[in-house]
Amino acid sequence: MDKNNSRAPVVIKLKYPVGSLTELSMRRVKVRDQLAANRSKGNESEKEIFLFAALCEVTTEQIEAMDMSDYMQIQEVYSGFLD
Repeated sequence: MDKNNSRAPVVIKLKYPVGSLTELSMRRVKVRDQLAANRSKGNESEKEIFLFAALCEVTTEQIEAMDMSDYMQIQEVYSGFLD
């Protein structure tokens, strides 16, 4: 994935769809998103899942059901937002 310096959401095509979910649209993170994730319950991985679900407008259950290679794509896009 290329770094995303624009404000446009990044479309992530899933290699292994979750039900009818074949792609995600991840928007850039705001400080309030990070604060909400920090307030959520659970360990650091669960807080990250909460954050990614919010940024992609899907449920935490959908994120949890993903293949790890697709989850790693999400992590890469998120990291690109922070540069």
